[in-house]
Amino acid sequence: QVQLVESGGGLVQAGGSLRLSCAASGRTFSSYAVGWFRQTPGKDREFVATISRSGGYTYYADSVKGRFTISRDNVKNTVYLQMNSLKPEDTTVYYCAAVSTMYVRSLYQRSDDYDYWGQGTQVAVSS
Repeated sequence: QVQLVESGGGLVQAGGSLRLSCAASGRTFSSYAVGWFRQTPGKDREFVATISRSGGYTYYADSVKGRFTISRDNVKNTVYLQMNSLKPEDTTVYYCAAVSTMYVRSLYQRSDDYDYWGQGTQVAVSS
């Protein structure tokens, strides 16, 4: 089992940057693929980015491709989401999620694929 805690959210002006962190408990974090999602109240949860258990493979939603970068440090048990060129439409709550997988290259885009979720961190981008 793994517990996830997000941090790094805040208020930033349009065009600015934030780096979100997802810190995980547990000794086998390198066995988990991780994803970032975002959700505005009343709307469906939206996929943002995912990274394989090794960190060698990543995949992004079209809406953030070229602006956001997902990475991980398995020694620190942490996954990061570097968000650049932020837009007001990026404003919402961001969640990280993890799923145990035996496949080194596997990436997961569906929220239903994930077993563990953090509590979320709020990002607000002003125009």
